[in-house]
Amino acid sequence: MNVLEYFGFERLFVSIVKNEFMNITGKITGIKYKIFLAEDLETIDINKFNINNVTPFCLVKDGKHSFAVSKWVSPKRTRSYPYERVYNTLNISKKITVIPIIKDEGFDGDRDFVQWDTVSLMSLLDVFVIFAYYDKAVKHPDYDNKVTDFQFDNKYVISKIKEIKQYHSSALHWNLNELKNNLHNIIDKTKRYYSKIEKQTGVRLHNESGIDNFKNKIGKDVSLFMQFSREKAEKAQSREMVTTQPKESLSTLTKAKITITNYLGGQYFFTVDEVDELKNLICLIECKHSKNALLPSVGDIKDGLLKMILFSNLTNVTADRRKTKSVAVLKLTSPKIKEKTMLFSDTVPKYREIFYEENNFSKSQIEFVERLIEEAKENKFVIHICNSK
Repeated sequence: MNVLEYFGFERLFVSIVKNEFMNITGKITGIKYKIFLAEDLETIDINKFNINNVTPFCLVKDGKHSFAVSKWVSPKRTRSYPYERVYNTLNISKKITVIPIIKDEGFDGDRDFVQWDTVSLMSLLDVFVIFAYYDKAVKHPDYDNKVTDFQFDNKYVISKIKEIKQYHSSALHWNLNELKNNLHNIIDKTKRYYSKIEKQTGVRLHNESGIDNFKNKIGKDVSLFMQFSREKAEKAQSREMVTTQPKESLSTLTKAKITITNYLGGQYFFTVDEVDELKNLICLIECKHSKNALLPSVGDIKDGLLKMILFSNLTNVTADRRKTKSVAVLKLTSPKIKEKTMLFSDTVPKYREIFYEENNFSKSQIEFVERLIEEAKENKFVIHICNSK
């Protein structure tokens, strides 16, 4: 696909889509994607491994076996760029991510539960999930009813890594088996340790009935977990539909719902920051914005790249029940980019050089964008860098 055939420099992504309630659906039957921007992983021997002290992503060696391990600080995917952490492990054949099944920050904070769509997405990316729990926390210094400095049960995490070492089926099979046979056990441990944390810290946590409700609603039937998570995700999706990014970062202020179905029967409920309809093509635009720098942070961009993995592998796409083709776009905006200058992943090298020079890109920024463009071309999505107005 020639990107300029659809976008062209003069077009400036002026959308002709005006329907703020556009509903998009698509299917994913398999993931094909080549990673270019993964960071080097620090190697740690399992005998020295402590999930609470290691970097957010690392390589764990156990004899002849190696595992890329990432960790989440919350089961909620919108916190702390967990997608970036997973992205950095995707080049390794055996990938593990450690997710707290429930995180209760205290009565004055949030309480988040792991969602089916997170598990389904990890399965799709062939990532083994260790559903973990916190066994320690301390009182937050600034709030009466909040805790902080959460610690995973490291012995438990290591035991699950060793189980995965001996496991010869797929990540999908492991994840579903853990949900069916181990989830209730972990929920019970979580409840027990939160009760202990509450007594030790004197901090009021959320009512235990919420954990009981979570346990009862998901049962031991994966389909119930899917339904429970779907209801929560749809509500979150609807809330996000009325929340826009900073006005200057979007050229259309048009959001759309996108529901992705995979071969597991799982559904992902996302919002698309912008949609652009050209001929028989829908552009699914993930926007990342920086107020003070030429580019958004690396974490923000890699978070966007995980969306590109999904959007670039869509088939059977419909927009408001009309069949259409789609292209994924990662749009990076900043007020620091000069107006009327822009860069696309299909921009020829000569004009890319002009763009970099006009906007005073550093050598390291140029190298990063060039690798980002390589990834976009290889995986057939679009990079678009422009001013945020």
